[in-house]
Amino acid sequence: MHTNFRWLILSIITLVLDQLSKFWVEARLPHYGSEPIMPFFNLVHLQNTGAAFSMFREAPKLMFIGLATIVSLGILSWLNKHRQGETFTAVGLCLIMGGAIGNVIDRIRLGHVTDFVDFYVGNWHFAAFNVADAAISVGAALLILDMLLEWKRGGIKA
Repeated sequence: MHTNFRWLILSIITLVLDQLSKFWVEARLPHYGSEPIMPFFNLVHLQNTGAAFSMFREAPKLMFIGLATIVSLGILSWLNKHRQGETFTAVGLCLIMGGAIGNVIDRIRLGHVTDFVDFYVGNWHFAAFNVADAAISVGAALLILDMLLEWKRGGIKA
């Protein structure tokens, strides 16, 4: 196995944590159930048929599955060409891939994505999300950070 594929372990860990946490919430809470944890955080059980933050609810399930497949294949191709020193990029892409696959498994298994993290202040609630969504968001942030650092070093021309 090519040494760059060691990064896939991060994708696998992300995927496993995502699926275990969703199974746990599905077994613990009824649909629309809520359990207060802290004054600003609830565990909830929501079923999201859309994309990030419930956007594109009317889009066909196959579109999400196809997009995640294309993204994952692109990441695998990139990993095959990965150079040393691109750690933020590798971690970011592997988090994105693990999260994308985790949400695709939900779509195939359930027809929706299980969301359960609910942060709020007063009556304002941030959109509920899950481990896969968090991994995708952190992965995207790492890619942006890596691009900004590369630009600062002079590697990317504005």
